[in-house]
Amino acid sequence: MRSIADRFRYLFTSTRGLVLLAIGLVALVTAIWSSLSGPMVEWGVKDFVVRTLGMKLVEAEREGRIISLYHAIAFAVVAVLVYLMTHAIPMRVQQRANINATITAGYMLAMFSGLIFGYFGQNWVFHGLFLVGQGLIFWAGCMLAVALWPWGRSWRQPDPAYARTPGGVDLERVAFFVMTVSTLGSAALGGISGAFFGNGFQSFLAEDLVREPVKDLLQKAVIGHLHIMLTLICIATALLIGRWFDFRGILHKIAMPLMILGTAVITLGAWSVVATPHAHTIIYVGSVFVMLAALFLVIYGWGRLIREGTAGSRRPTFGQKLAALLRDPLRFGSLWQMVYMNFVVSGVGIFMAVKLDEIFRVWPHREERIALTGHWHSLSALTATILLCYFADMMGLQGRARRWFGWVLILASDVAFAGATLFAIKRLFVTEYGQQVMVNWLMLAIDFGLGAVLVALALFLIWRLADLFRRNGRWAAEADEEVVQR
Repeated sequence: MRSIADRFRYLFTSTRGLVLLAIGLVALVTAIWSSLSGPMVEWGVKDFVVRTLGMKLVEAEREGRIISLYHAIAFAVVAVLVYLMTHAIPMRVQQRANINATITAGYMLAMFSGLIFGYFGQNWVFHGLFLVGQGLIFWAGCMLAVALWPWGRSWRQPDPAYARTPGGVDLERVAFFVMTVSTLGSAALGGISGAFFGNGFQSFLAEDLVREPVKDLLQKAVIGHLHIMLTLICIATALLIGRWFDFRGILHKIAMPLMILGTAVITLGAWSVVATPHAHTIIYVGSVFVMLAALFLVIYGWGRLIREGTAGSRRPTFGQKLAALLRDPLRFGSLWQMVYMNFVVSGVGIFMAVKLDEIFRVWPHREERIALTGHWHSLSALTATILLCYFADMMGLQGRARRWFGWVLILASDVAFAGATLFAIKRLFVTEYGQQVMVNWLMLAIDFGLGAVLVALALFLIWRLADLFRRNGRWAAEADEEVVQR
């Protein structure tokens, strides 16, 4: 008979349990804190939540609260990526256990302490614990970098189908290593600025400073930090999806050097924000390399789905190929979201950069602020949907539930992101005085799309929670499977 201790062991030591716990906490935080904005304010939900939970929302502290919330969610997402990497990439068992234990303690301590400090009164003990949690996360990243060291003989790539050097160094492992080291340096960039809070440096939101003609070095460091951290999360996600699809062949051999070079160039570009006004030019160059690598992954992945789905046909028709491509919404969707990202995030961002002085700086500051905020939120949420596709497959979602979850996740989120993008650039189409009808429909699309995604995720998590209470549920088999693999 399985005990309560077995269930806790599953949640805190197995990869599936750790990821499930982190995603569950992110979903819980998102559900509660999303009630503090948007239509929830007009409906009175915000006041009810604030009174019930005893939150202390001082207007002068708003920026600091939002920063605490963003970091609380980001810590859990980084932990999820680390769990998936330690699961997917060969390393010593003790290294995997140490990394997972350290980052679990770190993100949970930082998440809860940061939210308590930001939203329930400024008790500085919790701020200290918030910093301790971040320190543990950083140390887990250092251990991950050591574990990913790609030049050891134990991790040479013997298969010529994968990208490798003439000496057998696995270039995909190099890409993971470069991304991890870049993340550590970029986290330190933000930490340096954070160390000066209260000493002549105050909390601010980056979108509020875009039109300030003069920014000090610490403000520039924060701007560079938030840009590169989100970019590196996207890169880590793309590399993990590549392992999920067993990315190989000529496209893999081209993509991995591009990903390594692009990651390094983007990181240096983001860091150089503090030193040169031409930093974005460097970032654009690095982005081209990374986006090309992602394109090659999409081409390979979709080609594989089509080949697997039409294996029984000698000359498959276009309809058969399309059906094979769309047969599994989770695998198709993880790659489709990368393509869709170019329409609602990357393409719009490039257009804004090219036409910044000609169009966007002519708008009222509020409109440019909306565009920037929507840009960052869409990118992070799209990346989250890709990770959810990967995770749902890992958790064994099958049959009709798999199809429903996958298609709701993809279609509903894409409707929401399309609405958010059009809302951000609405001034290109309508005047301020004639915008209301368009705004009403776009807000409906955003609320409906995101609501459907949250409902689908909630049902998925409830299914797994109910399974956890079963005597010999899926969780027990997954825990036993992981023990055998180790």
